[in-house]
Amino acid sequence: MQMETSQRSSEEYTTLNTKSRQRKQDSLGRTISTLCIGLIALLVVSIIYFIAARGLTTFFKDGVSFATFFTGTTWDPTSGAKYVGALPMIVTSFSVTLLAAVVATPFALAIALFTTELAPKRSRGLIQSMVELLVGIPSVVYGFIGLAVLVPVIRNLFGGTGSGILTATLVLFVMILPTITSLTIESLRSVPRDYRSASFALGATMWQTMHRVILRAALPGILTAVIFGMARAFGEALAVQMVIGNAAVMPTSLISPSATLTSILTAGIGNTVMGTLPNDALWSLALVLLLLLMSLIFNLLVRTINKKGVEQH
Repeated sequence: MQMETSQRSSEEYTTLNTKSRQRKQDSLGRTISTLCIGLIALLVVSIIYFIAARGLTTFFKDGVSFATFFTGTTWDPTSGAKYVGALPMIVTSFSVTLLAAVVATPFALAIALFTTELAPKRSRGLIQSMVELLVGIPSVVYGFIGLAVLVPVIRNLFGGTGSGILTATLVLFVMILPTITSLTIESLRSVPRDYRSASFALGATMWQTMHRVILRAALPGILTAVIFGMARAFGEALAVQMVIGNAAVMPTSLISPSATLTSILTAGIGNTVMGTLPNDALWSLALVLLLLLMSLIFNLLVRTINKKGVEQH
């Protein structure tokens, strides 16, 4: 009797410690997820290392000083190390990005508020689909439209060539509008309905509720949407290159031809020889574009905003 009881207990112990099919699937899923995350991390580190190794060659092999690169205003690497100044492209890149975000944000807020608060339910999906349709249009199409329509209009209105920061800003405004709008819509929809009901119960109008309650509650998400739109604008290359003029000089006005980091990269990378100073200088621009502000600062800002949003709620 004791032997049977002992054998039964041993079998129950073995059964309990044997992994079920569901546990095996969970372990397999966890392993695959870990491998995918590790592969992505390895890929990111490899890209950063590859660009950094080539970008730093400009300073350690070609003899270009950091001060000359970041404060110089003359970009002509074919003439020597003294003429590798990236400041005009850095200034233009930030100018175009900030102006595009400033122009696009009010339109995105208006569309998002109308879609979530004012539009009939049947129309909301249609409006959002029309906005998101802009995402699928290739950037070269935006560039062609800007080149064929905006450049002549700017030239007729303000003179000059028609190419410059203003034209690039208008093109980027259309390109980043769906990004900011979609994320803003999601942020507004995440605001609890109780906030609206409480505001109406206190006698507030629709516009007062939107301005003083909904927008304030959704502010962290809206700022995140704007930052993602700025990241999209900062990294755009082809459309900007087609309308900005590609003149690597310090911009003097919104309608004077200039160049961004991405436009100089796309225009010059195919015309240089690997290992020469002009080619190394372009890799340094890519390093600035990757590390200096896009991958690090924008992500840090997003995290900071999200943390503030959590603390507020």
